[in-house]
Amino acid sequence: MEEPNTNAEITVRRERWRSLCSGIIETAGNTFLLLIATRHFDAGPLSKALVAAGGSVGLLLTPLTVNLVQKYQGRPSQAAARILTVGSIAMAVAALAPRAWGLLYALACVVAMATIYSVIPLFTQIYQDNYPAERRGRLYSQSVMIRIGAAILFAGIAGLWLEPRAASWMPEALRPLLHWVATVPGRERALVLFFGLVFGAAAWSVAPVPSSPLTATAGAHPLHAWKYVRTDRVFRQALIAWMLMGFANLAMLPLRVEYLGNPKYGLGKSATEIALLTLIIPNVARLLLSPVWGRLFDRMNFFVLRCTLNVGFALGIAAFFTTDSPVGLVVGAIIYGISNAGGDVAWALWVTKFAPPDRVADYMSVHTFLTGVRGVLAPFLAFQVIQHSTPSTMGWFAGGLILIATAILLPEIRGERTRVQPVQTPRSPR
Repeated sequence: MEEPNTNAEITVRRERWRSLCSGIIETAGNTFLLLIATRHFDAGPLSKALVAAGGSVGLLLTPLTVNLVQKYQGRPSQAAARILTVGSIAMAVAALAPRAWGLLYALACVVAMATIYSVIPLFTQIYQDNYPAERRGRLYSQSVMIRIGAAILFAGIAGLWLEPRAASWMPEALRPLLHWVATVPGRERALVLFFGLVFGAAAWSVAPVPSSPLTATAGAHPLHAWKYVRTDRVFRQALIAWMLMGFANLAMLPLRVEYLGNPKYGLGKSATEIALLTLIIPNVARLLLSPVWGRLFDRMNFFVLRCTLNVGFALGIAAFFTTDSPVGLVVGAIIYGISNAGGDVAWALWVTKFAPPDRVADYMSVHTFLTGVRGVLAPFLAFQVIQHSTPSTMGWFAGGLILIATAILLPEIRGERTRVQPVQTPRSPR
């Protein structure tokens, strides 16, 4: 009988707790920190832009993070725990910032959200070391489901905490509780402080995970991993394709709200309808399909999987932005959610298919850095172009970019990677 993989079992158990925390933190970065900046701190454009860019800043810092951990031969799990502790402290600073100091609040939020994204390559290395290759996608997808479920549930709870009087639909029995919440002073600060505690809980959950020290290559510096872009052709092709697809997807993502809510486009949907089409429907589809994509990642040729996802993203964008019918919008939201479920797994794990086992963090740091670049540029350019174009035109253009990205990868489907990684036994931490 096969011996149980102790490292995998410990990692799965601790990842469940971290995923719960990550789902809550996701709502902070996507919604609540910016909402509090606007309503409580009356933040200006610079402060709001900083809060919105926190995650992308963290992605841009990933090469530096990996380089520092390699330089000091740190264990990825313990390094991630220390970095997340910094995020917890930054959230406490944001919670205690005087109301007139909106810029301090914004800078603290940037630091906090940057920490959660800057450690992503460290976790990819942990998955490489501790999860068996034949079950890696399935095990990771379980974490994704917990994260999505936590985000959906906490978004509702935090929304009621901040605006209890808006919940006129709540049952009569719960009205006294909502009235009490409405009398609680400093609800915004309390929520930010709670996010700080969640950062601390994430650090606690990560620290015991088994992981081996990262070692640096000779003459390593923060950009040393870029040499693999030059020397590894398949890695380079995949990055080019991902840049085109990701740029198109990230450009259209914020335009969903603009398209649905701006009366000039003829839809003028309510806030509830916008939330349904941009958050609830896609996330439900994403939650239900995550385990399916996790299994497919383990069994399919990666390039077939990536091309399938690309087609799904292109169809979802086309269905959403080229129609004004409720059916078309719902179909587009569902297809986007299904594709996004597969994108979660593929984005986080794809380098484990190609990178040398001890260089997974390096490969991932290049990928996450480029994600940060397009995360900063794509929304900015999208809102500039939409001033002189229409959503449907931009939808077709984005779909075209995604199809070009797919065409770049098609030759790789037939020419399966010649460098095949040997079957490995997960490394035991020293």
